[in-house]
Amino acid sequence: MTLFWALMVVVLILLIPLLAIVIDSQIGQALARRISREPPPGELEARVDALEGELKYLTESVEGLREESVFIRALVEGRGEPRDALPPGGQGAARESGD
Repeated sequence: MTLFWALMVVVLILLIPLLAIVIDSQIGQALARRISREPPPGELEARVDALEGELKYLTESVEGLREESVFIRALVEGRGEPRDALPPGGQGAARESGD
């Protein structure tokens, strides 16, 4: 267990200068500029419109799934069974043959 902590300390000691080099590099500066800049006005509106469309689609999908769930639950619980769709026994066959 002590070896594990010793390795962790060594890794942290090596990561500190490496992190400082990356932050000070051109890549780090480009990332900082990208994070700090504001998006163009049209881009933000387009993203909001796209998100609203996706939200509408997801809402409709959830509603459809809810309806399917209610239907399947009704079938499983037996409320969807047909009630005397055919006459019981052989009564229907006797009427057709004319007996």
